[in-house]
Amino acid sequence: MHYLLGVDIGTYSSKGVLVREDGQVAASHGVEHSLSLPKPGWAEHDPELVWWHDFLEIVHVLLETSRISPGLIAALGISTISPAVVAVGKQGLALRPAILYGIDTRAAQEVADLEQLTGASLSSQSGAPKILWLRRNEPEVWQQTRQIVNGSGYLNLKLTGQATIDIYDACAFSPFFNPQSLNWDASLAGQLAPLEWMPRPTWTSEVAGRVTEAAARQTGLRAGTPVITGTADAAAEAVSAGLSQVGDMMIMYGSSTFFILKTDVFTKSAHFWTGPFLEPGTYSVAGGTATAGSLTRWFRDQFGLAELEVQRGGGENAYANLARLAASSPPGANGLVVLPYFYGERTPVDDPQARGMIFGLTLSHTRADLYRALLESVGYAIRHNLETMQAEGMHPRRLLAVGGGTQNRPWMEMVCDIAGIAQVIPSQQMGACYGDAFLAGIGAGLFTSTSDIAHWLTETRTFLPNAEHYARYEPFYQLYRDLYTQNAGSMHRLSALFS
Repeated sequence: MHYLLGVDIGTYSSKGVLVREDGQVAASHGVEHSLSLPKPGWAEHDPELVWWHDFLEIVHVLLETSRISPGLIAALGISTISPAVVAVGKQGLALRPAILYGIDTRAAQEVADLEQLTGASLSSQSGAPKILWLRRNEPEVWQQTRQIVNGSGYLNLKLTGQATIDIYDACAFSPFFNPQSLNWDASLAGQLAPLEWMPRPTWTSEVAGRVTEAAARQTGLRAGTPVITGTADAAAEAVSAGLSQVGDMMIMYGSSTFFILKTDVFTKSAHFWTGPFLEPGTYSVAGGTATAGSLTRWFRDQFGLAELEVQRGGGENAYANLARLAASSPPGANGLVVLPYFYGERTPVDDPQARGMIFGLTLSHTRADLYRALLESVGYAIRHNLETMQAEGMHPRRLLAVGGGTQNRPWMEMVCDIAGIAQVIPSQQMGACYGDAFLAGIGAGLFTSTSDIAHWLTETRTFLPNAEHYARYEPFYQLYRDLYTQNAGSMHRLSALFS
């Protein structure tokens, strides 16, 4: 029996799993960490103190609890938040904290400059403008830089000494990465970074390298263990959800939401991120909101102190308690509408200066109404994205929901009712690390393609929309759409006061 190791590094936590080749989980372990927000619009992780620290703890615990010989691990795969920009010096260590994905909006000027230079449509999600920001704003770091890698690339560099990036994640560095040639664009090297600094693009499950003797001593893994290139957390999560056929679409409920629709042709979009997927001949359309689970965490920490006290005392989980609280408020939250743009917004609004709004407050509103309105706002955002996709000719056939938010049954029901969609939720909810392990199995030759994940996923549950609730939500959804349109200018003025 072979075993496969998968590790995922997320915004607020990391998780690893050791899986048998038949899909049975032998051991799992999770680690929480913080998100650094040193300035307005900045979001960072320390690659050593967060990513490498978490990886080491996870691997040590998995080996200890499973009592499996490291020699039985056929391969390992890693996914991380995406895109992340890490400047690496000649010693192979990060020179500064990693600049994270779309929730980091510092490079707005660089987005505009690159759009003007190349004609590309970019957003705060794009990695290339953040490279340009680093070059312009931190010359002392730039002078010491010898490599620029993404999240999984940094950990692979630590493990194997090789710098690679999978083609799916590399597309997040458009226009520096060309999805047609599947390589870095030499014509932009002078404006962005030398080509020799950039990691080698490969397909996700290709073996990037093997665990070195030095890394084996630190991790406890066997020297020579194959390490695949790995991918973005959302892509690995999509695999774990069973996304395998054209028309499948994953909705990941994490700190933010992320969508991936699998297609059989390369599609251009005015609002979404498109490009190759994880294997040759496969393509994807992706998008995401800036907040989701981060809203529930914010509410818990600011207004759920009683629920947190119960949890700390050994009682029910605070989120489970709050889910019941939200369910006690009716659809529409007694006339409360929230814009979930608490950290700007990604697709389809694409506005890093957007701000959250709680509209309709009266003295009769309760905590339950406010929490329900927060949850409903994510449903409105998902409907907005789906409608925009459909207007561009993209029609998802099957919606697969994964992530921590799927444990909140009332929330899943709200999203189905608001958007008029059915959501299929796999019973196996190990998340992106489970997908990482499967992708490692492809690299080890145990599987031939992502469609083989069906052998691992045999049980699902489905949430269906309530037609009466859909009709009830309609006027609130239209209010949601109008609120941003009518208040965007004021949001930008307010943002400028704190920039």
